Amino acid sequence: MSDLLLNHLGGAWHAGRGAGTALFDPVLGNELVRVDATGLDLAGGFAFARDQGGAALRALTYRQRGELLGAIVKVLQANRDAYYEIATANSGTVKNDSAVDIDGAIYTTGVYAKLGATLGERRFLVDGEAASLAKDGVFQSQHLQVPTRGLSLFINAFNFPAWGLWEKAAPALLSGVPVVVKPATATAWLTQRMVKDVFDAGVLPAGALSVVCGSSAGLLDALQPLDVLSFTGSADTAQLIRSHAAVAQHSVRVNIEADSVNSALLLEGEAPGSAAFELLVKEVVREMTVKSGQKCTAIRRVFVPEALYGAAAEAISARLAKTTVGNPRNETVRMGALVSRTQLNAVREGLKGLQQQAEVLHDGARHALVDADPAVACCVGPTLLGSRTPDSAARLHDTEVFGPVATLLPYRDAAHALALVRRGGGSLVASVYGSDAGALATAALDLADHHGRVHVVSPDVAAAHSGHGNVMPQSLHGGPGRAGGGEELGGARALNFYHRRAAVQAAPAVLAALTA
Repeated sequence: MSDLLLNHLGGAWHAGRGAGTALFDPVLGNELVRVDATGLDLAGGFAFARDQGGAALRALTYRQRGELLGAIVKVLQANRDAYYEIATANSGTVKNDSAVDIDGAIYTTGVYAKLGATLGERRFLVDGEAASLAKDGVFQSQHLQVPTRGLSLFINAFNFPAWGLWEKAAPALLSGVPVVVKPATATAWLTQRMVKDVFDAGVLPAGALSVVCGSSAGLLDALQPLDVLSFTGSADTAQLIRSHAAVAQHSVRVNIEADSVNSALLLEGEAPGSAAFELLVKEVVREMTVKSGQKCTAIRRVFVPEALYGAAAEAISARLAKTTVGNPRNETVRMGALVSRTQLNAVREGLKGLQQQAEVLHDGARHALVDADPAVACCVGPTLLGSRTPDSAARLHDTEVFGPVATLLPYRDAAHALALVRRGGGSLVASVYGSDAGALATAALDLADHHGRVHVVSPDVAAAHSGHGNVMPQSLHGGPGRAGGGEELGGARALNFYHRRAAVQAAPAVLAALTA
């Protein structure tokens, strides 16, 4: 039996009391480690985080907390090679895809480390200007944001075990709020290793960072009213979380990132082979294949003018045909595995469902696996579907197949295109491609109410844009409607989730002393 990963809770390491759940190499099929959280004292561990970790963090200024994040960055950089090895073995990702997760985590933490320096020696945030409540301004109201005295619980998805931790933990720790992370079981190894490295380095005060691997049973029961909860995963699980007593009765603040059928839109006026056309094609292929399409921000629907449907199908398919799939340890491989057999089966079933309303334009099954046994490896080639009747193909707008799958859809005019994009019911991101600045600006504004982020790509930013699916810490991550209605990152905006806003009503001299 493989090693059992320890949980860190209450300032100490604990083994679960059960046999544990095995984590596997999705390419080779061998067992790697086991995780188990059976028998943990969650209530006691959470209390320790609030009382010890929270108090120690709140005693520091934003600048000092930023320095802690800077020290964490150094720890993560020192152990970067080990993280890549774990990602290859446990997530089945090629090096470039592992970098999206690991280097993205390090970069994001660094951004918040620098933000701490700009916030300076305060321990709370001043929110706006004071407002007069009496004649001559002798009595005023000043809004403040103070760190919540609870903890932040993160229930994370399997696809980003590194970035998923630190894009939430960095703003939480900078805010002065302790963190408990529950990584997805299938890829918990990398998250646990990062927490262990930070703990071993002695960077954070006791109770500031905890990790629970294995089952999430009991985690929500241990929450208290001033805690906050951030969840990334399926809409079905999100619904269960919203109905839990901690949220429904005790008003635990919750942030949800759920399903998202993201879009790429090529505006009218472009010809096959134009710069904007080629940028769309390149980005669609990249988003389909990076991390084998296992990204909440990946492009799922591709909209082009009706006259360009055939040309777009041919161009995207030609690029996809060059994608080598298989063992990420082989340098010729450009796309690795899905994370597990369960995920492989889910993608196959999802494809069957979409194919009831779409034709196959590029068949992923035609990709021979490199250095991988098809009977063992959780690998699948990229598949492009298409439908010339997007209005009646409801399933294509409602279903997110979490793998290397996208659907090409034609539109008649600009109004039709916008209506089709909105059929997604709210998404994390839409990207728009074109060469007319005015038309691009209009489309971006028209799509903003349905998306957390609108990524506009024109030829003048071809070499500079950050990518449709890349979540940058300076920009908002989240989305309305079916995407969960949550907000993460966005620079300093991320700190709002971990603070409580209050109005202090007092004489100007009191407010001046408070905010000095």
